[in-house]
Amino acid sequence: MAHVLAVDPYWNDWLDFLLRWLHVVAGIVWIGTSFYFVALDSHLQPPKSRLDVDEGVGGESWEIHGGGFYRIQKFRVAPAELPEPLHWFKWEAYTTWLSGFALLVTLYYLHADVYLVDSGVADLSTRQAVGISVVLLVVAWLVYDALCRLLRNELILATALVAGVALATFGVSNLFGGRGTYIQIGAMLGTIMAGNVLLVIIPGHWDLIRAKEAGHDPDPAPGLRGKQRSIHNNYLTLPVVVAMISNHFSVAYGHAHAWAILVALMLVGAWVRHFFNLRHQGRDVWAIPVTAGVAVAALAVAIRPGGSAAPAGRRTQAQVAFTRVRQIVTARCVPCHSAHPSSSAFETAPKGIMLDTSREIRSQADLIEQQAVRSHAMPLGNATGMTQEERDLLGAWVDQGAR
Repeated sequence: MAHVLAVDPYWNDWLDFLLRWLHVVAGIVWIGTSFYFVALDSHLQPPKSRLDVDEGVGGESWEIHGGGFYRIQKFRVAPAELPEPLHWFKWEAYTTWLSGFALLVTLYYLHADVYLVDSGVADLSTRQAVGISVVLLVVAWLVYDALCRLLRNELILATALVAGVALATFGVSNLFGGRGTYIQIGAMLGTIMAGNVLLVIIPGHWDLIRAKEAGHDPDPAPGLRGKQRSIHNNYLTLPVVVAMISNHFSVAYGHAHAWAILVALMLVGAWVRHFFNLRHQGRDVWAIPVTAGVAVAALAVAIRPGGSAAPAGRRTQAQVAFTRVRQIVTARCVPCHSAHPSSSAFETAPKGIMLDTSREIRSQADLIEQQAVRSHAMPLGNATGMTQEERDLLGAWVDQGAR
């Protein structure tokens, strides 16, 4: 299938590198502020000064950092007079989303035939895949926002959101390949988080400011809505991070139940975040990290590829000639994993793995088995059309000593 838009692989690599750098830096700043302010709210104590109470201070916290003491105060609604300057926290969120979307376009949309489309999952054109991806980003926000407005009970809302994410992950896994599914779900959750900042939290802040400028007592409702969405963002941070980094974890995204693995990892991330939120409140519930660790260990055991015993189909294979192995690798793997890739998606071999020569192929036998035979993670999106028969032949060759 043709690319949505042809881009020189060399410049695409530069865009990929620079956008990843910007995205990671902005994400660190955004997540850092989210973690800090949620922790700060948990540390607030009633003000000791009657004057502070009369001025509308709802809580205060003493902190030490960088060689000095800080006294942080939070007003119940707003101070009597607007301070100047007033520092905002929004551009870290916007920069994270914009750089993330640009990265999504540069890597996944411009090479949708490699990273999104998997003909073994759904026979989509690259344009269809990109269109579906963009629509799902919008739908994710609309559904989430509607649930927040309709469901007032936080426990019911949380249950509905978990169910919705699981359903979305399963649905996307029936549209895109495993790697595309992981990045798409991460992008959908990231869009929800950025939407919270842009469409709820910051407008709520402006409502407070405009009321003060007009000489009115501000309505606390917008601030409370913003606080709710801020807490949601806090719990979504680790699930989003795990979705973004696990798309490099082929054992997960190449598994037959990749969608369920992603949901499980995201739940663990939210569970760990809950532990830290409780700890900031002075409650050390150590059962949470213990159960999280047990869950990850159990998941690792559950999805571990089969042991050394080869499947029956491979055990019955006659001795596999290396010439046949090299034909398969040359046709299915070398378009990308070569000193001079013929695939327009790559200027250089991914991760520096080259399979041009017999020696290179033999040296990567274990990796070929893991990526192409056991997990089916390679070729990416099965863009070169490796058949099950060819996978079995490669597996049999490895079982026979990779000679």
